[in-house]
Amino acid sequence: MSFIAGVVFTMFAAENKFMALIKSISGIRGTIGGKPGNTLSPIDVVRFAAAYGTWLNRRTENRKVVLGRDGRMSGEMVERLVISTLNALGINVINVGLSTTPTVEMAVKFEEAAGGIILTASHNPKDWNALKLLNSDGEFISGEDGADLLAIAEKEDFDFVTVDKLGTTTNNDTLLDKHIDAVVNYPLVDKDLIAAADFSLVVDAINSSGAIAVPLLLERLGVTKVTVINKEITGNFAHNPEPLPEHLRDLCNSVVSGKADLGIAVDPDVDRLCFVCEDGALFGEEYTLVAVADYVLRTRKGNTVSNMSSTRALKDVTIAHGGEYFPSAVGEVNVVKKMKLVNAVIGGEGNGGIIVPDLHYGRDALIGIALFLTHLAKEKKSISQLRSTYISYFMSKNKIELQDGVNIDKVFTHIKDKYKKQPINTEDGLKIEFDTDWVHLRTSNTEPIIRIYAESNNETTADNIAKKLMGDIRECF
Repeated sequence: MSFIAGVVFTMFAAENKFMALIKSISGIRGTIGGKPGNTLSPIDVVRFAAAYGTWLNRRTENRKVVLGRDGRMSGEMVERLVISTLNALGINVINVGLSTTPTVEMAVKFEEAAGGIILTASHNPKDWNALKLLNSDGEFISGEDGADLLAIAEKEDFDFVTVDKLGTTTNNDTLLDKHIDAVVNYPLVDKDLIAAADFSLVVDAINSSGAIAVPLLLERLGVTKVTVINKEITGNFAHNPEPLPEHLRDLCNSVVSGKADLGIAVDPDVDRLCFVCEDGALFGEEYTLVAVADYVLRTRKGNTVSNMSSTRALKDVTIAHGGEYFPSAVGEVNVVKKMKLVNAVIGGEGNGGIIVPDLHYGRDALIGIALFLTHLAKEKKSISQLRSTYISYFMSKNKIELQDGVNIDKVFTHIKDKYKKQPINTEDGLKIEFDTDWVHLRTSNTEPIIRIYAESNNETTADNIAKKLMGDIRECF
């Protein structure tokens, strides 16, 4: 299976839970601990860092790489391994330290580096970590480049340098400030209007980098009433770090008890974003992009892109503003590729990922916060009133864990045959249309699971579609 087409899994059962090493368009991701080759062990960290550095060195004479990490518990250990490996390849490392994924992406451009690595497993639990790999544009490497890199790792075809050519390491703690400067000064961000709105906010920083980045941004935007929960940067996440409704009860309760105007939740590396209304209801992570796109499209007419697991509400908003909507395969690199192809003015993913192309081609919660607060201040509505202006679609998000030995191709062939009378898109797994409803089945880029997303304008219908497909999948096990 190619790097871009899907995911390469290696798994084994240990202490009643799956340990995994996953190689995909989202990087090299795995659990910490266990046997080399089956997990993200120190040996595997070195092997894939060496493959990346070797791949870079064969493409360019630029020997500069930016490195940053989120706040998870294994971060410093993995950071030391990666720095030493890159130095052994003659690469000079600019270490941003504790930071965000979008900050590292922008820092590659700021520093005119050959590439970058972010050490984060995004929304995965605390026992996971990953190497997210960037090119010289500060964007995730392509599937083709990823395949080349995996071939180098497989053959251990590394080119280490002699002692007099070892690389250096420089710590740079100014790059988050440069990122925030770019956000605050972005033309569609109105910091004076945000400050005048005098918002009261609660932020769930999930014990990671958001505890630094989000309060700094809010301070620069003139927001003075900020309460941060889960602010200790321990990496021992207070709850499952994926910003889904079932994980955000404390934030919802804090917004209500504190009589705040809204709540903000980010994931550990601050590239996903969702909001809580003043009454404690979820704004809906699917609607983060919808609301930001609505604001952007009022000023900049053009096209939009989201992945095909995202809500159709973005298409509705885009058409209302005279633009055209385009779906992409799931994965940030795929969204970015389609955005460039159709010259989109805004895009992202329904998981709360906002991509503003003239800032940078990467999901960025910080620009998302700034644009959303500007939109909210301009509308002079409560956040729940703003949410009511968008058509409500209901999405049922589910997953089935993949046991070792499951034949994914057999599963998808079975489903495709069973629903052959329905319109089916096979660009990324299977997306099946049922009149105005749909269901999307695909293997995850980040976990050993099949995701089953269904959407309808009726919540019960969406749940029932998802349950039916999950039953169909289990028939193959």
